[in-house]
Amino acid sequence: MNKTIYIIRHGQTDLNFRGVVQGRGMDTDLNDLGRSQAEAFYQYYKNVPFDHIYTSTLKRTHQTVRNFIEKDIPWTQLSGLDEIGWGIYEGVESSDAVKLAFADMLGSWVSGRLAQKFENGESPEDVKLRQLEAFEHILQNELASNILVCMHGRAMRILLCVLLDRPLSEMDEFPHSNTTLYKLEYDGKKFSIIEFNNTDHLT
Repeated sequence: MNKTIYIIRHGQTDLNFRGVVQGRGMDTDLNDLGRSQAEAFYQYYKNVPFDHIYTSTLKRTHQTVRNFIEKDIPWTQLSGLDEIGWGIYEGVESSDAVKLAFADMLGSWVSGRLAQKFENGESPEDVKLRQLEAFEHILQNELASNILVCMHGRAMRILLCVLLDRPLSEMDEFPHSNTTLYKLEYDGKKFSIIEFNNTDHLT
């Protein structure tokens, strides 16, 4: 069954604004700007006949698509769509030491060392495994051809590599900002990108 999948990142939170590390371990609310981004996305896409909404289990994704949920579109939370776990860096304020640690870790991933992770955190390979399970569930829903997915920045980069059958080491080739849209088509066998890093709703 062919499907059109709209994958968006959640709206801004205060931790986004402050540059604080925010992964799977931080269940934060949207801030005022994040709520306005969510409203702008809704106004731009409210006439798309979505059959099903999928979000992570974290409330910043629920809040981003709340207007669609309130239209009684079926909604499912999947932990497989949660943000990557940043382990001991969850909730940590940005500093030179933190920036260096992240630069080293991202460098490891780009060079193909995709099992690397921070203490108590997750690696891209860990995230890929739970995303494959989540998307198997999504694709088995035969009642849904137009699907809205709301998730998180790093997890979205990993997912796009997974769906497009690209190595995870290329994940940073998918830029994002809050409420960025990636629109994909699925022909029953493979995915293709129709819209890349689209933020038209914010202009």
